[in-house]
Amino acid sequence: MILSDTQVGLPQGDVRLLATPTAQRLLNDLTLVARLAYTGKDATPRVIPVNFLWNGEEIVVAAFAGTYKIRDLNARPDVAITIDTADGPPQVLMLRGKVTLNEVEGVLPEYATMMGAVRGEEASGAYLSAIDKPGLRMVRIALRPTWVGVLDFQERFPGMTPEPVLAALGAGQ
Repeated sequence: MILSDTQVGLPQGDVRLLATPTAQRLLNDLTLVARLAYTGKDATPRVIPVNFLWNGEEIVVAAFAGTYKIRDLNARPDVAITIDTADGPPQVLMLRGKVTLNEVEGVLPEYATMMGAVRGEEASGAYLSAIDKPGLRMVRIALRPTWVGVLDFQERFPGMTPEPVLAALGAGQ
């Protein structure tokens, strides 16, 4: 069920915000890049851009096995993810929770879907064929959000952005 941003008075942090139109737009746009924040081995924060896939219950990110990111996420699975737009009035989806990691042999199916959306079918097919060799191991990083925040100053919080700012961003069009 999709809820209306303007009709729902859900507080930031409520996972039901995943059902809002703003969250659904951002979650289902595979051309957007998410940013994954986690804690490194030295206990300092890291933020990296990642492609993602929303399957209706969890955000899936793919990584190659043996990377520092996988080592760090195994040690400290608490993460934050943000997905946002850069044009017009900002729309931002913020997610928090613990990730689960599952290592697989070969190309992760979700990774193939992500690459198809980002690179196009022909280019992604060539890329995936080039990397899908014996010994390739990938890790499925999955987040079932336990905290959700939505920032949308046109639909969810229209009164919180001054009119001149909305006009300058083209929100009044």
